[in-house]
Amino acid sequence: MSIVYDFKENIKKDELENIAHVINDGGLVVFPTETVYGIGADATNSEAVKKIFLAKGRPQDNPLIVHISNLEMLDKYTYGINSVEKKLIDAFWPGPLTIILKSKNNLSNNVTAGLDTVGIRMPDNDIALNIIEVSQKPIAAPSANISGKPSGTKIEDIFDELNNRVDAFVDGGDTDIGIESTVVKVDNGVVNILRPGKISLEDIKALGLNVKLDRHVFEDVKDGEKVESPGMKHRHYAPKTKAILVEYDKSDKMLDKIKSYQAKNKISIGAICYKEHENELKNIGIKTIVMGSRDDLLGISRNIFSLIRGIDKYNFDVCLIEGVKKEYIGTAIMNRLIRACGYNIL
Repeated sequence: MSIVYDFKENIKKDELENIAHVINDGGLVVFPTETVYGIGADATNSEAVKKIFLAKGRPQDNPLIVHISNLEMLDKYTYGINSVEKKLIDAFWPGPLTIILKSKNNLSNNVTAGLDTVGIRMPDNDIALNIIEVSQKPIAAPSANISGKPSGTKIEDIFDELNNRVDAFVDGGDTDIGIESTVVKVDNGVVNILRPGKISLEDIKALGLNVKLDRHVFEDVKDGEKVESPGMKHRHYAPKTKAILVEYDKSDKMLDKIKSYQAKNKISIGAICYKEHENELKNIGIKTIVMGSRDDLLGISRNIFSLIRGIDKYNFDVCLIEGVKKEYIGTAIMNRLIRACGYNIL
């Protein structure tokens, strides 16, 4: 049975020391960040990092993000940053931005999936920062979930699947953002977004920087292609129930599409939908799971993984999910939904 530490109200210093001992002894700790919960281990300890892959059932070719608490750690584990990377760090750290940098090769090789680069970020969460500071270790931490399932944004969603696979859980309540960090790599002065998150293309462009979305943000990665960011390949965020995405610009026609789909297939259909469409769908006998208002993208991001996790309990044959507008954090939400739906788009 994993130990659970309750830090929802405050960080307990004596328990924080215990958690740091777990990290330093090569153990695994589930802890909150501002984005999602992570499964953390000492990023310099290969055996500890190996436990992350085993706990998650994660493919070994999927690199891990390393979390730090200060810029001295950045200097210790990566080579010097350029002017564009400095501008990103000054604007967005601590915060939900991961930067791919040249590694000094003093981290575990299985953190980087054998690449000469590593994704580094400084989380904007006091619990996470304190664990890193007290343990004095950079912490490798992918999202806390069995690989392929939606990421964990609250302990209640992930405890059963990870209990006995990790040494400790730190409960900090619901996470603030609900989707993983933005991952970027600077190439020839251009900021390439490998995985979108709350820090958006529009936010980076507002700094006066050149920025673009990687083609894999909305496309699958081909077999054999190497990736520098997690979340770009392999099955992600998916329920067992077949899920189909309704793109944002088609959502006003969602009602007609559902009626047509239901008539053709004679099956049980549910929908994760905007509150604006809830009554319409209920009126035609569709079980609805409300994601929030179409105008509240941050609210949707906080809820979406938990809602996707809940789909399977309804025993739908198919669940349709309404898409959002591909702007600001909506780009990140759509990136996750496309993968959750296995690229099935209505």
